[in-house]
Amino acid sequence: MRILIAPDKFKNSMSASEAAAMIAAGVKAVYPNAEIIKMPLSDGGEGLVDVLTGSRSGSLQHKIVTGPLGKPVNACWGLIDHGKTAVLEMAEASGLNLVPESQRNPALASTDGTGELIKAALDKGCTKLIIGIGGSATNDGGAGMARALGAVFIDRQGRSLSGGGAELVELERIDISGLDQRLRRVETVVASDVDNPLTGPQGAAYTYAPQKGATPEVVERLDRALKRYSEVVKRDLGYDLEKAKGAGAAGGLGAGLIAFLDAKIQPGVNLVLDQMEFDSVLHNCNLVITGEGKLDQQTVHGKVPVGVARRAREKKIPVLALTGTLEANPLTLHLEGITACFAIADGPLSTEDSIKKGPELLKNKTVQLMRLWKAATGSMV
Repeated sequence: MRILIAPDKFKNSMSASEAAAMIAAGVKAVYPNAEIIKMPLSDGGEGLVDVLTGSRSGSLQHKIVTGPLGKPVNACWGLIDHGKTAVLEMAEASGLNLVPESQRNPALASTDGTGELIKAALDKGCTKLIIGIGGSATNDGGAGMARALGAVFIDRQGRSLSGGGAELVELERIDISGLDQRLRRVETVVASDVDNPLTGPQGAAYTYAPQKGATPEVVERLDRALKRYSEVVKRDLGYDLEKAKGAGAAGGLGAGLIAFLDAKIQPGVNLVLDQMEFDSVLHNCNLVITGEGKLDQQTVHGKVPVGVARRAREKKIPVLALTGTLEANPLTLHLEGITACFAIADGPLSTEDSIKKGPELLKNKTVQLMRLWKAATGSMV
């Protein structure tokens, strides 16, 4: 029997690689002779660098960059394709996880460090960038990223803007004469798990800024700032960011990557699956096991389990999904190709205990499911 194990991370409990190892151990306990293929995945958020670098025999790189509130952070990124392609996570440089909860303020946070990571990749001679943009602390439309690459944002008094997203309300014009010329020769692909527009009720500020510490008043100012930003970008650079799908991802970093790097935004899970040649690996599999920390309504909109299930469905391969928390309607998940889904907890547990015991719970639940699979299919291999 050939089983493909393809989970995302279980946040705060297991990386995607660790989750795959626990599932594999559970399978082996019941089917010791099964052919198991472990393929840890990411939807473009945290874990993208490890997943792609590990699967493509790449190398990890480290760079001290400017964090979201100006303090230096040690960011990790990857090189694949013999050093020609860089894999970057904006969360490594500009992520919410880098800011203590008491200091979170998307009005001030900036993406300068993400631009510095891009520059590091250019300095290595990379000709392609794969950038995951989940988990941001910012709402600056990628202005900080562009500034780190040589763009200048100028207010009505002729002064350079150098802070976070809120000050973009004062933006008058953008000078790209100093923008790094190497960007013209680089292909940039962006992995995103959301497709929000830049502004408005579903935009970057109203949808995500409250999670990053913004009050209702700050949210309103940030939305106005991004509207002004989009107006100036359209006039000065020729990009209509208001019509760009995914421009609102990561506090508008999606918009900045489109405007300054001519980036193409793709659903993160599909980009990762294509990079890892998932369809070829799926060939001749009898079963796929996937999962992530929480299966909820967002899972249907571009998360790993549904991305995996949709492709497996095309080949009529059953898919089991394991999760720490099951909030989504199982029928909805079934219609997307997930044969059955299961929470791994074996009884009432606090969040802290669930995270701590996650690896053990995941392995044990896999054992039980494989015993059920054996009884139902009669497969002894």
